[in-house]
Amino acid sequence: MKSGTGEGVKVAISAPDNFVAPYIMEMLGDAAVPIPAEAMSEPLMLDALLTSCNAIIHINSKPSDETLGRNDRETLLRMREQSRPIIDAVDRHGELHLIIVGTLRVHPQWEPDDDYYGSDSTLAPRDVAAEGQLWAEEVALERAQAERPVSIIRASNVQGILLDGSEGNGLLHRWAQESMIGWVNIPGDGSGIKDFVHVQDLVAVIGAVLQSPPPTRESIAVGCGKGITMSDLAGLYSQRTGCESEFGQDESQEVFGIVDAQELGMRLGFIPQISLEEMIEEAFGFASQ
Repeated sequence: MKSGTGEGVKVAISAPDNFVAPYIMEMLGDAAVPIPAEAMSEPLMLDALLTSCNAIIHINSKPSDETLGRNDRETLLRMREQSRPIIDAVDRHGELHLIIVGTLRVHPQWEPDDDYYGSDSTLAPRDVAAEGQLWAEEVALERAQAERPVSIIRASNVQGILLDGSEGNGLLHRWAQESMIGWVNIPGDGSGIKDFVHVQDLVAVIGAVLQSPPPTRESIAVGCGKGITMSDLAGLYSQRTGCESEFGQDESQEVFGIVDAQELGMRLGFIPQISLEEMIEEAFGFASQ
């Protein structure tokens, strides 16, 4: 099986979002083959687009319909609808590396004494959208074969600026804006630990997986392998702006925990290039524009 993104190799992108997918497309350049929404209901069109491809990256973190909430029951059906055509199309092709990009919301709520997120971590979807994500992942993994390997990539707290420069994404950016007004809204009691990763590092991992497909199947958690409590993070913002800390905010949608970065290092030689301090600096720089 051919691998990587060398000359003549094409990589399809399906169910794109407005944050991670543009960075993936930029990384791939002329090798990118966007899958339009209408192709999902037209197998012949989808197969034609995939004919020249060696891999397909499916963005699978939330429903494409932005009007649906993460816990709407319709969300599960929509996520299945946008994943099933891709999984079936991969089955119809002789050699195609399927990479599914999602979030760590398929894991249960993390507690400080739990193991780091890794390949052996238990799975328990935390909301309806995570159920849809996990459904696609499990179906794809069951169908994985040596000539059609499957890589599951689950990211933790991805931060950064949208590629078009229109918006900052993630808690660090939200806090940068809030702190300039005079406060930061802290989820829970401040003891939750987050592992932040920059979108460029996530895309670097995706690129490395493209270059080196697994023998058959794999699941990878992506983070920096370093955690910081919400209260300590709020302290950094307070030092910079003098803002107040507002504890007790809703934490039900937050992803806490630390990724086992050793697994990433062993599998891909991955070392995060953008530190937490640099991510915070980027957030403040964008907020001050």
